[in-house]
This record gives sequence, C-alpha cells and structure tokens, in this order.
Amino acid sequence: MSLASRLTRTPLPLDPARGADVVARYGDFPPEIRGVIAGTAGCSPYLAGLLEREADWARAALSGPVEAAFDAEIARLQGIELEALGAELRRAKRRLALLIALADLGGVWALEQVTGALTTLADTAVDLALRRLVADEIRRGKLPGKGPDDAARAGGMVALAMGKMGAHELNYSSDIDLICLFDETQFAPDDRMEARAAFIRVTRKMSALINDITAEGYVFRTDLRLRPDASVTPVCISMGAAELYYEAEGRTWERAAYIKARPCAGDIAAGEKFLRALTPFVWRKHLDFAAIQDAHDMRLRIRAHKGLGGAIEVAGHNLKLGQGGIREIEFFTQTRQLIAGGRDAELRDRTTLGGLAKLAAKGWVPADVACELADHYREHREIEHRIQMVNDAQTQLMPTTPEGIDRIARLMGAGDTAAWTARLKDRLTRVEALTGAFFAPAEAAARPDLSPEAEAIVGAWTRYPALRSDRAQAIFRRIEPEILKRMERAASPEEALRQFDGFLARLPAGVQLFSLFEANPSLIDLIVDICATAPGLAAHLSRNPGVFDAVIGGSFFAAWPGAEALAESFRTTLAAVPDYEKKLDAARRWAKEFRFRVGVHHLRGLIDAAEAARFYADIAGTAVTGLWPEVVAEFARRHGSQPGRGAVVLGMGSLGAERLNAASDLDLIIIYDALGVEQSEGPKPLATRQYFARLTQAFITALTAPMPEGRLYEVDMRLRPSGRGGPVAVSLDSFRDYQRTEAWTWEHLALTRARVLAGDAGLGADVEAARLAVLAEKGGDPKVMPDLAEMRARIFAAKAPDGAWEAKIGPGRLQDIELLAQSFALRAGEPARKVEAQLRIGPRRGFVTKAEGELLASAYRFLWRLQAGGRLLTDRPLDLQALGEGGRAFLLRELGGDSLDALAERLARTTSEVAALVEKALG
Repeated sequence: MSLASRLTRTPLPLDPARGADVVARYGDFPPEIRGVIAGTAGCSPYLAGLLEREADWARAALSGPVEAAFDAEIARLQGIELEALGAELRRAKRRLALLIALADLGGVWALEQVTGALTTLADTAVDLALRRLVADEIRRGKLPGKGPDDAARAGGMVALAMGKMGAHELNYSSDIDLICLFDETQFAPDDRMEARAAFIRVTRKMSALINDITAEGYVFRTDLRLRPDASVTPVCISMGAAELYYEAEGRTWERAAYIKARPCAGDIAAGEKFLRALTPFVWRKHLDFAAIQDAHDMRLRIRAHKGLGGAIEVAGHNLKLGQGGIREIEFFTQTRQLIAGGRDAELRDRTTLGGLAKLAAKGWVPADVACELADHYREHREIEHRIQMVNDAQTQLMPTTPEGIDRIARLMGAGDTAAWTARLKDRLTRVEALTGAFFAPAEAAARPDLSPEAEAIVGAWTRYPALRSDRAQAIFRRIEPEILKRMERAASPEEALRQFDGFLARLPAGVQLFSLFEANPSLIDLIVDICATAPGLAAHLSRNPGVFDAVIGGSFFAAWPGAEALAESFRTTLAAVPDYEKKLDAARRWAKEFRFRVGVHHLRGLIDAAEAARFYADIAGTAVTGLWPEVVAEFARRHGSQPGRGAVVLGMGSLGAERLNAASDLDLIIIYDALGVEQSEGPKPLATRQYFARLTQAFITALTAPMPEGRLYEVDMRLRPSGRGGPVAVSLDSFRDYQRTEAWTWEHLALTRARVLAGDAGLGADVEAARLAVLAEKGGDPKVMPDLAEMRARIFAAKAPDGAWEAKIGPGRLQDIELLAQSFALRAGEPARKVEAQLRIGPRRGFVTKAEGELLASAYRFLWRLQAGGRLLTDRPLDLQALGEGGRAFLLRELGGDSLDALAERLARTTSEVAALVEKALG
C-alpha cells in the first residue's frame, strides 16, 4: 500500500499561505498526501528544502509502498564503489530523511519503525564505508596477510554501534556513536602494529566520509569518543587492549553504554565474540544495586554541567537531559537492567521499550509504571523528532518562543497549542516523579536510643573492613537506623545485635550488600531474623553475602520447584558460561543459593525438617548429576572418550537415602565398565584403570576444590571397595566380586542405600541389579546381626556423643536407628533406600513388632528434627544454653516442646527406649 493510502494524521501548517504555495507547486503529487506536504513545508524549512531537491524521486517513491521505496534505496547503495560512495550516501540520506519524515508525520510508521529505518541507513553507511576502505588498504598492500576475499569482513575490523544506534533507536537528526576495534588474533604478532596503523587510517577516512559536510550535505555526524580512554587512545584499538581496559578501569557508565552495544559493520562475528568476552564486565553475577547510586550521581553531574535544575517549564526545556526527559527513562530502565541482568539474561534487551517490557514481565518494575513510562517515552521521542525536523539540528531543546513551540505542536498535529503545552508539562512532571524516587537516596532516619553496651558495639562498626570506604559508610548510615529499629523487635535484641556484629565483622566488603538492603528493606528483616535465631547461618552469610540475591529473584518464597525444574535451572546456569572453571564456580553459586533458600524456609517454618532433608538431597543430586557430564567432557578433551560404557556415579549414605541436612557431605562411589577396552583414544591416551582413576579425581576436584565461590561439597569416598586402601574407581566385575567374596557386613549394609546418580543408563541398571543380587545373597547370612552388634560397639567406643543434645551418634540415636533400618533392608533383600521405607520393613517381615516399628519411626522423626535444626543453627556441637533465645525458640517449635527441661526429658526417654529396642533386636 502506498504512503498516501495509509495516512492517519496531517500536520497543521504554521504558514497557511506557504502551505498553499507548496500544494500548488506539487499539484501532481497524490491528492491524499498534499496536506502532509503542506504541513511539513509550512513548519520545516529543512524538509521543504529536501522536497524541492528530491521532488522527482519523492513523486515516484510516494506512489507505491513506502517500505519498498526505502528498501530500493538501501539496495541501490550496495553497488556503489568507494569513489562515488560519499556523494551517493548523501543523496540517499536526503531521500530517506524525507521519506521517513513523511511516514512519521503522516502516522504511517510507528516510533520503532521510524528509529529502525534511520538506524538501518546508518548501519548501511558505516558498513559500506568500512568494507570499501579496508578493501582499498588491502589493494594497496597495507594490511598484512589479507587478500581481496577478506574485504567482505573488513579484514577483522568491526564497528560497534553504541547508544541509540546500537538499540535501533536513532533520532531524526542524531549523531552516531561508534567504537572501532580490530581482532589482533587474526594477524601474526609481528604484523599487528602495521595492521593497527591501517585500521586507524580506515577509521579516520570512514568518519570523514560519513561526517564531513560537502556540497551534497552530510550523512551522519560521527562520534568516536565512547572508546576506551578516548583522550589517549587512537580511534581504532585492538580487542585485547579494550578487554584489558574494561577489566581494569571500566566504569558504571561504560557498563550501561554496553547494554546497547551491537556490531553493525565489518567483521560481525568478531564483534559478537568481543561482546561475549565483555559479558562479565557489563553483567555482574550478583544483583548490582550499587549501580543505582552511580546512575544517580551521573544524573546530578549531567544536570549540574548543563544547568538543568529548577522548576520544569516547557519553553527551552531539554527534552533529552532535563528533568522528566528521555534520559531519565533510559537511566531508569538501564539501571534496573544492570541490577538484575547478570542473573537473568532475558533482561538484556538493547531497546528501552523492550527493556521496560521485560522488566515488567519479570516483576522488577510494576506493569502499570512500565506501561506509563513507555507511553511517555514514545511521545517524548516523537517530539524530539519534530524539534530536529525543523532545521536538521542535533538538539533536544524545546523552542523558547511562542512561535517556535507552536511550530512543534503543529508538527505533532495539535490544533490547540496551549493545551498541548500543558499536557507536555504534565508528562515531564510525571516522568520525574516516577523515576526520581527510584534514584534519589532516602534521608537517614533517626537512630533509636541504645544501651551503653549496644552503643559500644555499634561504635566499633566503622573500623570493620565492610565499612572501610566512604561510599560504604554513606550507604550504611542511611540503613543503620532501620537495622537497629528492627533488632529491637527481635525476641532478644541484645543477642540479635551481637550476632549482627559478628556478621558485619566477617563481611569482607559492604557497598553491594548495603545497597541491596537499602533497595529491599525486607532483607533487613531477614538478616535480623537470621542473626536472632541462627548464628551458624549468619556466619555463613558473612562469607557468602551473594546468596541474598536469590531472595530478590521473585520465586524465593515459592513452593519447591521439584527435581526436573532444578535440573533445568542447573543446566541453564552452566550453559550461560562457556569456560569450564567458570562452570564449576557457577555450580557453587547455584547450590549455595538453593541451600540458602531451603535454610530460610526451614527457619521460618515454611517447611519441616523432613522436607528440608529431601530438598537438600535434591540440590546435591542435581549438582552431582549435572556436573558429571561436564567433567567427563573436559577430561575427554585431553584423554579421549570413556572406554567402553564409561562410568556411573553412586550416591551412598545420606545422599543415597535422599536425606541431607544443611552441613552434610557426600558419600560417593565410581563404578566403570570398559568392556575390555585397554586404553582411551585421545591426544593423551591413558590405560583404562588409570583413566577412570584420574577421571574420578577430576570429579572429586570439581566438587571440592576451593574457588572464588567456595567449595561445592565435601566428598567422602571411604565407602568404596577396600575403603581408603582401594582404587578410587572400581570396575563393575571387581565391584560384584568384592561384594560377594570380600566385603564386610557393614559394606553390605551401606549398599542398601546406594543410588545411581549419573552416567550410562545401561551400566546404571547393571549396577542396580548387582546391588539387589548382593542384598538377596548376603541378607540371609547369620553373621549380619552379630557383625552389626560388634560394629555398633566399636562406633560407640570410638566416639562419644557431643554433649547432652547430640542427636546422631550414641545409643538410641539416629545412627543406631539407621543401622537397624539398613539391617532390615539387607535381611529382607528389598530395594528400599530411604530410612522410613527401610524401617517399615521391620514390622512387615517380623524383625520387630508393630509397636516397636512405630516407636522407631517416631523416634527417628524426633531425632531428625533435632539434628536438622541443630545443623541449620550452628556448625558446632549443639548447646541449647549457649545457642541463644531465638535458636532455642526455633528448636522448641520444631520439636513441639514447651520448655528445655521437657525437651531434655523427652530426648533422654526416647534414646533410652530406642537403645533398649536395638539391643533386643541385636539379640
């Protein structure tokens, strides 16, 4: 459809007489479009001049589809050689500027189509100039190692479109921001300086070809100052040098600039690779609320530099940088993207409108606020275009005279300029209100009155590492009163303050965390809750403050996602980082956040101890299952694929039984089946036994190695055949033989909880079959119970209970019950792994009476709640007197006790009854 047939609005001519003259002059244009032409020429000397100069082209172009006319002009440029390129780009700019203006003013194209078309023209100009100029350097022998075929990719050089050009958001008379780089890895080391000199020449010539004003006009004003350290670096630098700069010196405004960065010309693939390398710089792995302060400071500097303070008035207002202007909405959107985009790649949208929509969809911006800001943004940008259409001036300043404002209102199609002006002022005021509250830090409240002891504790805080910087102190001063007020509401304020003091003292840095607290006051409640209840968890948080990010993610307090969703989350987390070492660190961060989630849910009573046990096991199982193929792939890269069917990973002990607590380690066994293959095939082949031994060591390292995010888990391999003295990986045949001929009864008991977690499915099925065969064969051995009695005695002799509140080791405690439950599964030859299921075997098979089975199950639930609660609260032996009031209240709630005395009496009675029952069962 032609432009004329799609018009929805017509600008009102400022000068009706001039408008009538234009209509008369262009009377052979389609009649439907004459009103738009009259309004355009009556209000814009610049567009009137374009119309006169390109009348013949416009007459033909406007008779058909506007998109077809645009595409045809872009296509025409592709065949232009370097000598004529400058003139032809300027001719194309005149034609397309006219076409885009008419499509915009006539309501044929929406804002995104207008800015997209302007950006396409800019992309085309830069790309053609770049490739033609590089081709000329290659022709003259100035680019070492490159031939004519390399010109299509600009010989390894790329132009990054920044700002509005990068986001396909160019305004009508915009300059274009470019960063020019070259991939130095495409050149021999000795050739890189010569290549650098060639690319600097290309950049300068390209800028002049597009930027310089000639008799034909200009194409785009070009700005190269966004490059790294622009005052001292050449106009084109190597990608390696740029990476080093951003890693060492990159600032928040540069991070924000790279949200919109896009390779637009030259070697696009090299440009994309460079941007991927910059991902950790732009998108921080933790929620980055400190960016709010940086953005606020930047806004204030811009306003001070441009003199843009004071009351909002339409006349002379800077629609881009002034209060309530375009930049406010862009800063609002980009800052939120910087905060959360490191954790959620879906928020990394280059466009302002797209970014707002995704932030709203993810809950970072209220949907009504995002919708309103998007509406204001569109209208602001359309007004900006009208301002620039008047005289092709790169300005966002509203006119200062009534006639000038009337001109803009008429180009917007407004018949009542006074009403239009009032509406614009209301919009600016509304944008300032919506965005200003987000940026401006709140005033610090008054601090509550404190006791002399509390004042002494608080007075020492400024000496802690987390408060060493002026910026950290400034943020903390604003949140300190709120922290102290909320501590007053804790069950034991003094205790909460002491635990928070310990948390703060161990915290290595504070700006990010304090900014997180300031932006999300609910987190202050959480840290006070933890400090008042669980000193062990508070100590963990001081070493791992990044886990607070997960609380803000939106689903932290939702129901548990389940094993499949966990596995998908883990895969997505690892897939986001290409480097093996970074995958291991990402796995640690993922597990820490989910374990923290389980701990908080347990602490707040959202789940019970049994659910927490299963959830901790879900996390560990997901991590083991998900990391195994990553380790296998990395190992295979050096030593070849696994011989035969490869290996499987067995979870043993609590992991196999799917019952872990907050501090559990992992018991693992690796079993392989090489199918007779003697060695691997790879760059560095290994004999089969050595291959699987080293693969196992690599897997253990992947789980246990200390990294920036800490350890994933501690691992215990002592349940493998022959214990510490045996090989770390064992073949399937050796495993079968050992279990049948050499294994002790305690190893058969341990086998009742073995569970295949990762590896070849067929091999896993064979291992499970071997497990069941061993249980069936060995369960009837009359030595099972005497051996169990002897083993129990050794355990108790080797380790006494850790205090009166010990729940795990000792007569009648958890380990006692679990050993008896394993004996039920072994003697029955049943596949059950979970403790509760194994306990149910006892009465069913007549090993104990029904009443005794109920006693064991009830005691196990009680003791597990004590064990799981204690391990959540502290990493030391449980001492309820030293634990604090909050921790005691938590355990009393968990265990259903009215007092510590009643709880102690119940613990003594329970363990005594269970110990007697176990001894009876052992004969």
